[in-house]
Amino acid sequence: MDKHQAQNIIRETFESTFDKERFVGFIKNLLKRIEEASFTYQGQFVPDAYKAYISSLERIGKFNDGENRIDMLIVKLQKETSLERARTMQRNFVAWYLNGSRGGELKDAALVAFVSPDAKDWRFSLVKMDYKFEQAQTGRMKVKEEFTPARRWSFLVGVNENSHTAQSRLVDILANDEHSPTLAELEQAFDIETVTKEFFIKYRELFIRTKEELDKIVAQASSLQNEFKSKGVDTVNFAKKLFGQIVFLYFLQKKAGSALPVMPHGAQAPNAFCVSFLRKE
Repeated sequence: MDKHQAQNIIRETFESTFDKERFVGFIKNLLKRIEEASFTYQGQFVPDAYKAYISSLERIGKFNDGENRIDMLIVKLQKETSLERARTMQRNFVAWYLNGSRGGELKDAALVAFVSPDAKDWRFSLVKMDYKFEQAQTGRMKVKEEFTPARRWSFLVGVNENSHTAQSRLVDILANDEHSPTLAELEQAFDIETVTKEFFIKYRELFIRTKEELDKIVAQASSLQNEFKSKGVDTVNFAKKLFGQIVFLYFLQKKAGSALPVMPHGAQAPNAFCVSFLRKE
C-alpha cells in the first residue's frame, strides 16, 4: 500500500473508539503475517494482584520475527482511570503474562491494546522483556527478567486523541508490503525520545514565529507600545506566557475531560483552539 493508504488506516484505527475487528486488521497489515491463536484470561485466570484493574486479557494472535516471539493482546481494564493512572500495573500484568504464564513458555514481547470500559480512549503499547540468566543460590541457572517501562513504549489513542505521532512512527512499517518488521524495528517505532525532540524543535520554531509577529504588531501600534512599556512586558515574555496558558488549558482539558469546562460557554474548546492556533487558522 502507499503511504496515504497507510495513514488512513492508522487514522481510522487510532482516532476512533476501540473496535476489535479494526484493530486486528491494523495488526495484520502492520506485521504482514500472524498466526491466529486466540484465547481469553478472565475471572479466576487473572491473578488476584491485578483483579482490581484488569477485566480480561485476550490474545488475538502470535508473530515471530525469526528471533523473537511476540503476542498480540487486548487487555480490558476495570476502570476508566486505570488507563492513565495505573500504567505500571498494566506493564507488570503483561510482564507476568510474557514470563511463562502459559505453561512456562517465555515470550519476548507483546503488542497490546489497553482498553478502558467505554472504549473511547485506549493505549497501544509495546511491552518488551529482556531475559538474562543468573545463578541461584542452589547453583542452578535461572531466568532473570527485565522489561522496558511501558510509558516509553505507548501511544495514547482514541476519540479524544490525534494520531499524528502514531502516523509518523508507524506509517513506513505499515506501507512496506514486502517486509515484516523485526522487534528492534517495532521498538524504534515506539521510541518517543525522537518524538519528544521533534516536539520541542517545532515548539521553538512556533515560539520564534509568534514573537516575530508580535514584534510587527507592536511596532505598528503606539498604544500597544505604551501598554507593553507601562506593564514592563516585552514580546518574548508575552509569547512565553501565551504559550504557557495555551499548554496549561490543553493539558487541563485532557486530564479533566468534559467534566470540567475550562472555557466559557460558547468559546472554542482548548483542543480545537490549540489546533487552530498551531495551524494559524
